Amino acid sequence: MREFPLELYRAAQVRELDRIAIEDRGIPGYTLMSRAGAAAFDLLRQRWPDARRIVVVCGGGNNGGDGYVVARLARKAGLDVLVLTLADPGGLRGDARTAWQDALTADVPVTVFTPTGLEEADVLVDAILGTGLEREVSGTWRDAIQAMNAHPAGVLAIDIPSGLHADTGAVLGAAIQAAATITFIGLKQGLFTGQGPACCGEVRFAGLGVPPDIYSAIHPACWRHGGEDLPGLLPKRWRSAHKGHFGHVLVVGGELGLAGAARMTGEAAARCGAGLVSVATRAAHAGLQAAVRPELMFQGVETPDELGPLLDRATVVAIGPGLGRGDWGRSMLRAVLASDKPLVVDADALNLLAAEPVFRENWILTPHSGEAARLLKMTPAGVEADRFAAVEDLALRFGGVAALKGAGSLIASKADGMVALCAAGNPGMASGGMGDVLTGVIAALLAQGLPPFAAAKAGVYLHGRAGDLAAQSGGERGLMATDLLPFLRQLVNPCNPDSSR
Repeated sequence: MREFPLELYRAAQVRELDRIAIEDRGIPGYTLMSRAGAAAFDLLRQRWPDARRIVVVCGGGNNGGDGYVVARLARKAGLDVLVLTLADPGGLRGDARTAWQDALTADVPVTVFTPTGLEEADVLVDAILGTGLEREVSGTWRDAIQAMNAHPAGVLAIDIPSGLHADTGAVLGAAIQAAATITFIGLKQGLFTGQGPACCGEVRFAGLGVPPDIYSAIHPACWRHGGEDLPGLLPKRWRSAHKGHFGHVLVVGGELGLAGAARMTGEAAARCGAGLVSVATRAAHAGLQAAVRPELMFQGVETPDELGPLLDRATVVAIGPGLGRGDWGRSMLRAVLASDKPLVVDADALNLLAAEPVFRENWILTPHSGEAARLLKMTPAGVEADRFAAVEDLALRFGGVAALKGAGSLIASKADGMVALCAAGNPGMASGGMGDVLTGVIAALLAQGLPPFAAAKAGVYLHGRAGDLAAQSGGERGLMATDLLPFLRQLVNPCNPDSSR
């Protein structure tokens, strides 16, 4: 496997990989546990080289066993170490019991958890709950997690932050807020979406030396997408190219008072390489917008009949930014849906679609959790409780491709039967207009001939990566959607020597 794999798995799949390594390949379970503890301790030393007092909080399963290995290694290295237990170690079984006994043999002090035991710790190690958690954390276990989160020391989570659901990225009652997480054998998909990124901090991976060919037995649940395929999708342009080769994006939106959204979508489409970009907007906006951004062709459109000729000339239609939910927006959406053009659908077009659902194969829907909830007739909290289920349901119910935005954006394709996850992006992108820019990025890629699933994956990555580069140059707070545009232009030229990819 790669140093940091692209493949993502559900917890049960990783347990099966673990079983194959132990039972079919003959690697003793305690050998794997010892390797896991050693990898965790190595990361602890790398990340906190000056730490002297280490407090390891252990639960009652193999995750706790990993913690006992860490404690033993810390003791061997001459560090001041203490293990606080949340379960009677006398009840441990198998490899975890061996790890506890070896820790005792190494004179590691072990005592029952109390918040006072955390005092003066330089680093806390979370070895409480592993990937098998399926119900809300409560009682003493919840109290321990909250006490660790309140402590000023950094937390290293072993395999997964305790309280985080490994498959969904949802917090089950309470979860450790780690500075770093080291996970083993296979990357768990919940680490990278929903609340996963906030709980995990920096994620490190250790394969524990299992044979690489065991992974062929398990089909990954999901794949991380980090723009690896961009050079092939966006090759250097040939010298005889002209604008007709790169598609015509038509943006439909910009109700009265909402002109900026459609303009940002159009600008993003142009910056990402669309040959032509037209914007169908309310007549009151068209002239002024054209004066500000003359490269875009703004058309004042008040009726569906006026939209018809623009639809005829378009390669791809992006609809929704600034569309509104009034009569004008509804009439524009109905006219667009009556055409056979490939679509990118966002914002108010999604809200209107929730009221009058349509199934279509040649479109990409780009909802955030609130819009997804309206489309799926559920609550935003329900969407966030299982983002993977939500995005797959969107693709099945509405067809085409669905891109569920948020921390760890997910892209699902009904036709391809696949889910991709993009971890690019940052909290600074939680500001108005970001979704409008993403719509333009994806529309431009579609117009240049990328298949819908590839266009959605690449678009989400480019958008998130541009946000990261913009944040690096000036910080997250105060980041505006248009700040992404110059970085987008760099990123869609991956074959150029000065690309920022």
